[in-house]
Amino acid sequence: MATTAVTGAKNLGSSGVLYSDRRDFYIRPNVVKELWTDVTPFLTVVANQQTVSGMADPTFKMFEHRNPWQKQQFQSAANPAAVASGAESTSIATDNAEGIQPGANYKGLMCDVFSDSSGPSGGSKGQVLITEYASSGDSIKYKNLTNEDINVADDDWFVVIGNAQGEGTNSPAAWSDDLSVVYNSTQIFKTPVEVTGTLLQASLRGESKELARLRDQKSAEHKIQKERSFIFGSNPKGTSGGFANIEDITDENDKTVRTTMGILTALARYGSASGDAQNVFASGDIDTYSEFVDAMEKVFQYVPTSGSKRAFVGAGALGYWSKQGGNAGSFAGDSGWTVNLGDMKRDALGFNYRTLETPHGMLQLIPTPALRGPYNKHMLIVSDENLFHAQYRAPQFQASIQANDYDGVKDQYMSDEGIGISLMESHALMVTP
Repeated sequence: MATTAVTGAKNLGSSGVLYSDRRDFYIRPNVVKELWTDVTPFLTVVANQQTVSGMADPTFKMFEHRNPWQKQQFQSAANPAAVASGAESTSIATDNAEGIQPGANYKGLMCDVFSDSSGPSGGSKGQVLITEYASSGDSIKYKNLTNEDINVADDDWFVVIGNAQGEGTNSPAAWSDDLSVVYNSTQIFKTPVEVTGTLLQASLRGESKELARLRDQKSAEHKIQKERSFIFGSNPKGTSGGFANIEDITDENDKTVRTTMGILTALARYGSASGDAQNVFASGDIDTYSEFVDAMEKVFQYVPTSGSKRAFVGAGALGYWSKQGGNAGSFAGDSGWTVNLGDMKRDALGFNYRTLETPHGMLQLIPTPALRGPYNKHMLIVSDENLFHAQYRAPQFQASIQANDYDGVKDQYMSDEGIGISLMESHALMVTP
């Protein structure tokens, strides 16, 4: 009679049923490591800074105001003759008033005169006192307050430095400005999660309950999509294009689709790429230490009460500042300046950051997963005071929304949210080399 040899399990081996079915390779079978932990730092900051809920309408207006006294100036529109010390000029027309309304309120203003068609700069030509105003051409006469001739030319700037009124005179003419309005809207986010009844019942390695794992995954997906929308979102009318047609977008069923205008998109659309009010900096704008100092001066010209600003950065931007530690070939090394970049710390809100010390203020650099790929070298610098989380409806986890005869479970994360952005010049966008 033939016999069958039985092979015993002398070792673990690397083949056969012992290897493929009986061995348990999982050290912690119900633990799954995730690649990203700090998923949405921008959303976290905005939501914790200020959330406006209970809104009357998902499309909203915001008032904003810019103090006119920050820059009060106007230009000469003529070439008058030179005026001797203490003498009065002939009548000259003016134009391009900024921060002040042309009118009889010009009388009594003391002005510093500068020559530059693109804006006042260089040495002062001297100071004058405006003595008369006429509405035709917004014309003025002025007296020379210096001890030598003053020669005002076409396009020269009159920069207001104060006012001086005569003894026993009446109150001068008053003027005022008004508030301005910006717009935005919330948008409806929906992130579904679904499993069949069979999968729901199964006991699996990796996560014992697949529905619980997918709920966690879709929760993070819901948050990252909100984060990206608050940063990169757009709508055709923008934040200042008018209120009546802000809801023009519709879907295939002719249902209105609202979208929120993200802050990075708004900066790219409305920000200034040059001049004193510059708040959008291309990679070629900060190649030297001198350019870096000038850029930071503009970023911090509207000084926050804390003396610091948050900068949400891509990994490339964070790496750029790390490389500026006095290395040869870096603008810090070439200038003899050392970048003071602090160690990684953990914010109370749950994200990591490093602090960059600049000559004009402190930047809290926050690595932001949403700033990847083409935005890897971007820095989004925000003013907390001029940013808020708009919440039309409270976020909901809608459980078991499947049809009654469906063999499975379908849930959904739903929220109707957006971002409110005001005083665009207080925020900044910078792209590192």
